[in-house]
Amino acid sequence: MKQPIIFCDFDGTITNSDNIISIMKHFAPDGWEQIKNQVLSQAVTIEEGVGKMFSLLPSGYKDEIVQYVKQNATIRDGFQDFVQFTKSKNIPFYIVSGGIDFFVYPMLESFGPFQAVFCNHGDFSSENIQIKWPNPCDDHCSNGCGCCKTSIIRKLTNESHFKIVIGDSITDLEAAKVADLIIARDFLADKCKELGLPYYPFQTFNDCIGILEKELEVRV
Repeated sequence: MKQPIIFCDFDGTITNSDNIISIMKHFAPDGWEQIKNQVLSQAVTIEEGVGKMFSLLPSGYKDEIVQYVKQNATIRDGFQDFVQFTKSKNIPFYIVSGGIDFFVYPMLESFGPFQAVFCNHGDFSSENIQIKWPNPCDDHCSNGCGCCKTSIIRKLTNESHFKIVIGDSITDLEAAKVADLIIARDFLADKCKELGLPYYPFQTFNDCIGILEKELEVRV
């Protein structure tokens, strides 16, 4: 049997809503919605779009943004049980997020440790927020992903792995295309239907536990 390995999105997957969109709606800088629509329609890359959206916000907003996310973001039901499930089954569990470190790490702190957490970096040294990209696309990807999930998957897996991708959005689409098993909701589920990619739908992480129990039993 191949070794299961999980790559799980953060915003809108581990959390109930997308924190980047929530931040933009709350602070409402002029022009952010047009940029968001360009990202979703794939008219601009995720890296370009997310970078542009955050550059609309002053760096002095950092503490206020962190406080807003802490007060308003909620973790999806069953996540703690899912983390324990992966540990009990010795399944490596990686968080791969198009989100930004200054709000991703505080939200995950009480649930880890994980195999690793990959996300983007917020730089507050200039007048407006700048996003840095420590996990760029490799030679096999030219999509401008920002945090390139397929590059991370290629780096961490080989033919002996059974690759499981859990996600909800445009940032998960390329990863889903290289997965052996897709667990999807919202935008990602719609795109999987559109592209004919087989997937399991989920609403809570208890659903994910049930899906993996079924899949792993079949593959023993």
